[in-house]
Amino acid sequence: MSTPDDLGGGRVGRACQVFHAKIVLMAGGQGRARPMTDAAPERIMALGHRAAMLQPETEPGPMRLVLYRSGRREREVDTVQEAQRAIAEDDGLMAWVALAEPDREQLTQVARTFGVPDLVLEDALTAHQRPKAEIYHDVLFVVLRPAHYNDEAEQVVVGEVHLFASKNVAITIQHTDHIDLEAVRDRLETEHHILAQGPLGVVYAVLDRVVDAYAPVVAGLQEDIDELENQVFDGEQGASRRTYRLTREVILLQRAVDPLEELLSELAAPLEHPDRAEPGLPHLQGGPDEQAVMRAHLRDVADHEKTVREHVDGFRQMLQDIMSVSNTLVDQSQNEAMKKISSWGGILVLPALIASIFAMNATPGPEHHWVFSWPVTLAFMALSALALYLVFRRNEWL
Repeated sequence: MSTPDDLGGGRVGRACQVFHAKIVLMAGGQGRARPMTDAAPERIMALGHRAAMLQPETEPGPMRLVLYRSGRREREVDTVQEAQRAIAEDDGLMAWVALAEPDREQLTQVARTFGVPDLVLEDALTAHQRPKAEIYHDVLFVVLRPAHYNDEAEQVVVGEVHLFASKNVAITIQHTDHIDLEAVRDRLETEHHILAQGPLGVVYAVLDRVVDAYAPVVAGLQEDIDELENQVFDGEQGASRRTYRLTREVILLQRAVDPLEELLSELAAPLEHPDRAEPGLPHLQGGPDEQAVMRAHLRDVADHEKTVREHVDGFRQMLQDIMSVSNTLVDQSQNEAMKKISSWGGILVLPALIASIFAMNATPGPEHHWVFSWPVTLAFMALSALALYLVFRRNEWL
């Protein structure tokens, strides 16, 4: 079986590089988007590649450790050891550990302190994971890929958020600055009924925030695709290049959105059928009424995700249609040019043919017995050329 390294650096990888180089050489024109030498969407999702590992020299971001009881903030602590001791001594507490772009040492320390399995830690240390929800023993590991749209560059910027949820610990790891998890915390601290559900409440709230953040991205892409349609029908230069760029961005967004359908189904299954829940999955801590609210909340997130996914699928089909229309218009333009060239060629060929038959490239000699032979021939040539012009004009070739 081929490994990610084989795909990135072997024959397939070299073939992709050659193809990409050809695209760069062939794509002319001007545009506002990022350079065509950027990595293609499928290249930056290399799962498990060693180059995607968090580097030891990375400067870690801030870390917050807050303890909650029944959905309400109790206190904030300074170290992971203090948070771990607090939840070990009091089952009614939940610890929310928020990490922002941690380095390997910081993330490893947090994982070891709260008993995160090594397999989960290995996945968390590897960047560019696909969106997923997996259970390792008694820890739920969720990967989300929030997106942001740079309208000026027509570029979809996809980040990454990791979440861990166990019995009384929620760990959020933010690898992007395009989503504000502190805003999620502020919201949850005012909506106690969600935070009271424990770590799963944090997971659902972050998931809701990520899905809602796709809406501006969809709106930005829709606006640029509408502009592209007008550009194609107006015959402006660079439409094909822009279509290719936007297709790349749509693919990148699609790879962040499509796996969420399966992810949401896996998270919703224990709520819809508690008796079928996997043993290791953390359970909601509220009563039947609170769990009903969470089910409705998750269904709303799933509905928003479905809307985004349908829009993204529509974008890909729309861009394919735009490319087909662009190619058709180019073919029509070439056909029109060929009609004009052929028409004028036919108009010029007929007089030349008559002149060659009557040897009119020489001075009239004795063989031209009739004094009006040349004027009549010239008049016939002019009338035949005019007749051809009128015929081509009537058939809209000229």
